Amino acid sequence: MNPTWELDRFDLKILQILSAEGRMPVTELSKKVGLSKTPCQNRLNKLVRNGAIVGFRAVVNPTVLDRSHITFVEVKLSDTRESALKEFDQAARSVSEIEECHMIAGGFDYLLKVRSRDIKDYRYVLGSVISGLPHVANTATHVVMEPIKDQSEGVAEVEMG
Repeated sequence: MNPTWELDRFDLKILQILSAEGRMPVTELSKKVGLSKTPCQNRLNKLVRNGAIVGFRAVVNPTVLDRSHITFVEVKLSDTRESALKEFDQAARSVSEIEECHMIAGGFDYLLKVRSRDIKDYRYVLGSVISGLPHVANTATHVVMEPIKDQSEGVAEVEMG
């Protein structure tokens, strides 16, 4: 994001609205923000151009993809030198079942959010994929019983025209 650019109250309102309910025409967004369509469109374009909005995407219901089972996996590496971290990072990005991967400060090195078909499928992913990633020393699994709030709630899509 451009560090010399400051967000004003209209920019912040646009971001707030879009993060909660972004699938709307710019005309509707402009009414909610209190601007006419063209200035609202210009601000939206500027928010994208300056990196305040980093992209738009479809959030697909995980059940449709047969990936409704969620686990969080703590990963401890055997080597935490920069080269080992980069190897792990690159490998983790290539695993489709890993929905999120975060480096953590604490008792383990990474926290993964993994989506799979069911516990049997997860067991395969853990044993054949995650445990085989570079420098993995051990893992600990936390199975989600019920998601209460996740990224699919209120995800935004804006009609730019």
